[in-house]
Amino acid sequence: MTTSVVITDTSVLINFLVLDQLHVLAQLKEFDFSVTDHVRAEITEHFPEQLQRLNAAFEIGSINQICVTDIVEVRLFAELTTKGLGIGECSAVAVALNRGITIAIDDKRAIKKIRRLGYNLDTISTSELTVCLIKAAILTVKEADNFKKIWEEEYRFKLPFSSFAELIRPTSKE
Repeated sequence: MTTSVVITDTSVLINFLVLDQLHVLAQLKEFDFSVTDHVRAEITEHFPEQLQRLNAAFEIGSINQICVTDIVEVRLFAELTTKGLGIGECSAVAVALNRGITIAIDDKRAIKKIRRLGYNLDTISTSELTVCLIKAAILTVKEADNFKKIWEEEYRFKLPFSSFAELIRPTSKE
């Protein structure tokens, strides 16, 4: 099985870090998760408890760090920072576009803005990743719904459905 590199924006990363569940993403063998140095800096600045969890994930190799030093990525990053996007978002998008990889991002406004600029961005959201976790039998629907409840009640991250069961298609012939 080949793995796809997924560059993770701060929003998706934080959703799993606040629950201390970043390790479940590492169990998705089809993905190899990375963050940019700018995303790490955002977490360092704004989320000290989550930073400890992120650093632990780096130590065990469940997530990698990418430095934005490639000239194409630096130029894209500079362009995007003038468009009203966050620094972490800009760096993750620049890497995703330059390397032709998927970005894990939840900010629909930012995605629309990037596409209006003429860039084709391959995205995956927190809810889509959670569905992958359920389909891979890493999480149950009940566990995923518990994540959803905590995100909504404690972290103001709302999802437009009542249960992850609504997003799971039956795999058996019925």
